[in-house]
Amino acid sequence: MAVPVIDFSKLNGDDRAKTLAQIENACQEWGFFQLVNHGIPVELLERVKKVSSEFYKMEREENFNKSKVVELLDERGVTLEDADWEDVVTLLDDNEWPSKTPGFQEIMKDYRFELKKLAEKVMQVMDENLGLPNGYIKTAFNDGDGDNAFFGTKVSHYPPCPHPEKVKGLRAHTDAGGVILLFQDDKVGGLQVLKDGQWIDVHPLPNAIVINTGDQIEVLSNGRYKSAWHRVLSSVDGNRRSIASFYNPSLKATIAPAPQLVEKTKQVGETYPKFVFGDYMSVYVQQKFLPKEPRFQAVRAM
Repeated sequence: MAVPVIDFSKLNGDDRAKTLAQIENACQEWGFFQLVNHGIPVELLERVKKVSSEFYKMEREENFNKSKVVELLDERGVTLEDADWEDVVTLLDDNEWPSKTPGFQEIMKDYRFELKKLAEKVMQVMDENLGLPNGYIKTAFNDGDGDNAFFGTKVSHYPPCPHPEKVKGLRAHTDAGGVILLFQDDKVGGLQVLKDGQWIDVHPLPNAIVINTGDQIEVLSNGRYKSAWHRVLSSVDGNRRSIASFYNPSLKATIAPAPQLVEKTKQVGETYPKFVFGDYMSVYVQQKFLPKEPRFQAVRAM
């Protein structure tokens, strides 16, 4: 059993129908798939690899080695249930970016520009597969026309861990938002997705972009596409790079199952609640690593 690998370029040729079907199956059965030939220049991805590694060494490694999770693992020598072996920095258009690593800002801005375009293409494919009007998901996430959606990039590193059996790189969770695009390390593995009760490795594939669906895609699709549980294992070897970009709704956006999908299932009322995304995030930050169904119930009660 392996996470689907899909050639995105085939949407533009004779294999379009087959490729749409592959993406539909991946969204329904996995909530995870790897895109190859996705249109992001390989030379840009190579620059991202290089500069992100330099950034960690220059600006992050020393502080991580003095961090609380390292201290706790050294002190306790017991399993850490409420910590992650992960160094993280988040890049947004309007926050302060790291400035010491030459080329980091320029390269990562170019990368984010390309990733946002790819996210919107993926959402258009989802629209088509779900039978929704073109641009439906994007409009919902942007709370109408304009560019109001949240687009953030999390640059993570998972350094070598002396006791990988005692702490996860990142604990199991589903993602709160919409479409997540991950550029993972092409040598050091560790990412796993839960499929039919088994943890399946998302094997590194050079220059692929891993796509997964978040909780808001599950709601909007009325459960046709489920957000997938995933985690990262820590390792004694390597320093795993992971750059995840999130195309999420605006905090003010109202999210609900698409009416067309509720009608098709002939249900009495929606399976999922209608809510403002900011309210959902208030619940999620408290319950990220807990079962997702109570999050939906909690926001329904608000």
